[in-house]
Amino acid sequence: MAAIRRFRHTHLHSLISIASVSRTSPQPRHSPSYSTFYTTNFFQTFRRTLSAPSKTLNIPPKFSTFHPSSSQPLYDPIDFRDFDAKNTQNYEHGTLELVELVQKTKDFTSKKEAIDFIVDSGITVDAIRVYFAIWILRNDWQFALLAFELNGKWGFVNDKILSLIVWVLGSHQKFDIAWSLIRDFHGVVDTRRAMLAIIERYAAGNCHEKAIKTFNFLDKLSVSPDQNTLYSLLSALCKYGNVEEAEEFMLKNRKLFPLETEGFNIILHAWCTISVDIFEAKRVWREMASNCITPDAFSYTHMISGFSKAGNLFDSLRLYDEMKKRGWVPGLDVYNSLMYALTRENCLGEALKLLEKVKELGLQPDSRSYNCLICPLCETGKFEEARGLLVTMLQDDIAPTLETYKALLADGNLDNTLKTLQMMKNDKVGPDSDTFLLIFDRFFKLRQPENVLKVWVEMKYFGVNPESTHYSSLICGLANCDCFIKAKEMHTEMIANGFVDDPKFKKLIQEQERRSCQGRTGPSHVNYVDRLKSPFSHTRPHGGRKKRGSKSIQRKQTLQ
Repeated sequence: MAAIRRFRHTHLHSLISIASVSRTSPQPRHSPSYSTFYTTNFFQTFRRTLSAPSKTLNIPPKFSTFHPSSSQPLYDPIDFRDFDAKNTQNYEHGTLELVELVQKTKDFTSKKEAIDFIVDSGITVDAIRVYFAIWILRNDWQFALLAFELNGKWGFVNDKILSLIVWVLGSHQKFDIAWSLIRDFHGVVDTRRAMLAIIERYAAGNCHEKAIKTFNFLDKLSVSPDQNTLYSLLSALCKYGNVEEAEEFMLKNRKLFPLETEGFNIILHAWCTISVDIFEAKRVWREMASNCITPDAFSYTHMISGFSKAGNLFDSLRLYDEMKKRGWVPGLDVYNSLMYALTRENCLGEALKLLEKVKELGLQPDSRSYNCLICPLCETGKFEEARGLLVTMLQDDIAPTLETYKALLADGNLDNTLKTLQMMKNDKVGPDSDTFLLIFDRFFKLRQPENVLKVWVEMKYFGVNPESTHYSSLICGLANCDCFIKAKEMHTEMIANGFVDDPKFKKLIQEQERRSCQGRTGPSHVNYVDRLKSPFSHTRPHGGRKKRGSKSIQRKQTLQ
């Protein structure tokens, strides 16, 4: 035991230095133990949760149409499938009761008082309910940490619970507390998963250097990193945009971790699905050949997906044929990519034949399969064909997703827009706040402010209350469409409803009025984007919006 204590004070203590983050006040050289830190600091910040929430990293990844749900092994330290409704329903009652008790302690002044209150309530819990309670409370790290602390009374700590609370703390950038937990529970439970969780959170927080440094420190904790541990690091780096760093680290450490197909597949997946750079993907493909690494079914799946996204139907079909010749059986993800590429290249008939072939092969099409047909049709303005496929989708008993409906909302017809919104409400897949921002942006670009105002009236019917981003969209859009009186009315309404005013609004309205009087307004809707960034410009490729903006600027210079 003495040796273990010395180990913890020498090696584990230095872990805290890795976790140091920028603060507004100086921090002590050595972090206190978890129990001391928790007792002295936890309830000091407990009451500030609602007034000053921590900056969070909202993680569970949202998968796109092409994300291979079954073709790529997952290396996330937290298995988010645990929190599907079908897995939580058996524990829902006890979990929600525990969550309510934890939330009632917000005004307590000490940790002991809060824990005694929950224990004395007579609630019966187990490790799984504690695990789910931490997940439900993940947006408030103080409450989540209190739920974890209950393990001291009931003794439910295991590696899954520890890794989840570390993940939650890392999401709120509370790495100092996370490291204290890892230090205190090292030797009590297996901390490998918790270490991977903190690595993943560093990557999510754009601290890839700390993620790599933590990985290199694993062997000093008697947690020998293996190939799967390496793949967890590579996957985390790639997921959050550090693909080049991941590839460099993999190649640099080839002596310790021999190059294998799986490692290259992680890099390929990033270039083909996350960063979408087919030129880099082709380079990695050649790198595999130069290192005598044989592509497998996953490799082909990623490359076919990348070529399909790039609109390269020829190479998609070429790799599909090559894949079959090498004995690999294409999965549903491959056929989804091919259907997308065919539909995008105006070959809907061939895409539908491929859909029938998928059914004949016994591969059950899912919502992603139909989205690969509907989305490219909507992108090219073929909404009638897209709605026809939606009917087929429903006949096949496949539920449309938010992605399906958002594609259909690109239709510039108001009646069709309202019908789509009603379908979303009936199917309980929205609409949400971002959905209406998308609609406003589209109608403003079509110079149809009257349709925006009609949709604005319908928002509350669909259960969405106006937010500051909605007012921002309306005020700027109306001003750029020369609806100055209505823009001023919306500006006044925004302030009356308690939203913070932005001086840019009044300045924009005045400037547009001046331009209108000078007869220089024209159809330039790019002013709306340039002067105040559209709240959902992230839904479009970065280059497209920039290119249109540059053309608008050239027109202005010519006029002047």
